[in-house]
Amino acid sequence: MASHKFHPSILREYDIRGVVGETLFEADAEWIGRAFGTILARKLGRAPVVALGRDGRLSSPAMEAALLRGLIATGAQVRTIGIGPTPMLYFSVYRLEADGGIMVTGSHNPPTHNGFKMMIGRKPFFGEAIQELGRMVAGGDVVSGSGGHESVSMLSDYVARLADELSDVNLSGLSIGWDAGNGAAGEAMSMLTSRLPGRHVLMYEKIDGKFPAHHPDPTDPKNLVDLQQAVAREKLDLGIAFDGDGDRIGAIDGRGRIIWGDQLLAVLARDVLKEKPGSTIIADVKASQVLFDEVARLGGQPLMWKTGHSLIKVKMAETGSPLAGEMSGHIFFADRYFGFDDALYAAVRLLKAVVRNGGDLAALRDQLPSPINTPEMRFPCAEERKFKVVEQVRDQLKAEAAKFSDVDGVRVNTEDGWWLLRASNTQAVLVARAEARDEAGLERLKSSLGRHLERSGVALPVEMRKAS
Repeated sequence: MASHKFHPSILREYDIRGVVGETLFEADAEWIGRAFGTILARKLGRAPVVALGRDGRLSSPAMEAALLRGLIATGAQVRTIGIGPTPMLYFSVYRLEADGGIMVTGSHNPPTHNGFKMMIGRKPFFGEAIQELGRMVAGGDVVSGSGGHESVSMLSDYVARLADELSDVNLSGLSIGWDAGNGAAGEAMSMLTSRLPGRHVLMYEKIDGKFPAHHPDPTDPKNLVDLQQAVAREKLDLGIAFDGDGDRIGAIDGRGRIIWGDQLLAVLARDVLKEKPGSTIIADVKASQVLFDEVARLGGQPLMWKTGHSLIKVKMAETGSPLAGEMSGHIFFADRYFGFDDALYAAVRLLKAVVRNGGDLAALRDQLPSPINTPEMRFPCAEERKFKVVEQVRDQLKAEAAKFSDVDGVRVNTEDGWWLLRASNTQAVLVARAEARDEAGLERLKSSLGRHLERSGVALPVEMRKAS
């Protein structure tokens, strides 16, 4: 029986991804299609309908073609939706009533990378399900069939749904900058803004898998410099940026300040909680305490949860939460939407929230407290060691009767503020962050984190140590 082995590094927690020609090959894509089609066929007892999309990377057309061959070989009926953002693929699964979907995308990774994001039914396909797919491929445990495919255009329907969200507000007074970073959201962004009132300044809207302008990751400040300059030069009210596959958002206010993921969520929560008072609003453990306090002040129920877009989506469905988000810029709306992370949809909801609350994002930002915090620090720790270090630190904290949450790593609360230590689910690194009311408090928090790490034989990253 034919079988195949993947490079061990490509089967990740939330997706499958690697470096094209080094760890990821077209043969991998074909076998992913065969295994995914098999999983759906066995689950349904019939030939599945699968939606298939791709981003603008140079390797994506060939990967899509290989994936398509694999799916058809299982008897699947495939609906190819062409190039566009990952959320358009998610949208197509709902709109086409497909049994599942696969997006060929390297997300915000370098141009030489690529990968696959999947959903089965209306749920994310991740974690142990991805590992099981790998075992099926290694054992050649796939079905055979004779499927087919047709091309279906979804872009117009998707953009129409986005624009419809703004039909009850007036944007005519706003001037907005938009930066697609040459990523897969570019065409949808252009079509959307052409349908909206107001002044729109577009940047890097042409999809280009080489990403010639800047890397498409709005969580890195250097990738927002062009947008900040445009906001200043054009005297814009705000700027919006997208990552490589359009599922993460970044934002700049009219004063050129970056509005981070948790601050965006605070602005969005204000609008959602007016219509759905008392709702649960979810954020990951890396979010500022300011957000959780603001949700409570607005009458919502703040819930701190594990980092990871698939984990957040599952928790939203479990709790009935209308809104969730991560520091990474993944924003999830189940309020009048489908509950998946869609940066273009988050953008139109942000514009709506700004208009409904005075029309000035900078003023909304100024209403939030401004604690002092470190950036997210990621430092190497062996795969087999990283979770053990977090367990050891947790045991130390228990012995000290410290106040902490262990929902995802350890987040320790003190009179000064909080610090976080967690193991990455996708890389051989530990992740740390701290937040305090003032510099002295921040130094005490970093010292506390450093002491606990040292007891486990790990040094605090240089960037988090007190300057001499």
